[in-house]
Amino acid sequence: SEKDISVSQAVKIGFWQCLAMMPGISRSAASIIGGMQQKLTRRAAAEFSFFLAVPTMLAVTTYSVFLKDWKVNSIEQKGYQMIMATSENIKMFAIGNVVAFVVALLAIKFFIGFLKKHGFKVWGWYRIIVGIILLLLIWKGIITQ
Repeated sequence: SEKDISVSQAVKIGFWQCLAMMPGISRSAASIIGGMQQKLTRRAAAEFSFFLAVPTMLAVTTYSVFLKDWKVNSIEQKGYQMIMATSENIKMFAIGNVVAFVVALLAIKFFIGFLKKHGFKVWGWYRIIVGIILLLLIWKGIITQ
């Protein structure tokens, strides 16, 4: 279980997650593979991957709300300034966060169930097929870079 993961294992899985900085590499897949490399079960690796996403998303949200400058109507402002500008913005921000949280919980539940039943093979084939289709579309000029 996640409780049995040592600090050393967690750090190693975190290094695997760093591979996701390369384009085309999924953060969750990298951390799940890292977890399995550390002898975790598929389920434990997937659950730990989702827990590992929390500090990553918190960092991105903090950056977007407090540090990043957003240009709206030729005016640069911070995210919190846009959120606090009107009561409607505050309401939409709160609703958006609640909906995102609920959808994330449902997605995690679905994904863990899917992994228990099918493993990663279906996901691997999906990525290969979609990759080939995208390469063909780029080669034919239907999609431009």
